[in-house]
Amino acid sequence: METIQVVLDKGLLQATDRAARKMKQNRSALVREALREHLKRLEVRTSEERDRNGYEKQAQTRDESAPWEAEATWPAE
Repeated sequence: METIQVVLDKGLLQATDRAARKMKQNRSALVREALREHLKRLEVRTSEERDRNGYEKQAQTRDESAPWEAEATWPAE
């Protein structure tokens, strides 16, 4: 593992420390976990955007998409 320095405002640091205590882990572990989750969400968002763009470029007939229209909705950004 590498050690880095991160600058946080006082309120964010206090909230981080409270959350770490609540989760019974140290600050570094909490920040690592939060960063991993954030990066996963970014990866999913990128994948969804790529898929959305691909579907928009490829025209579909009404018959192809009809069975899925009630199921498929893109999340708002």
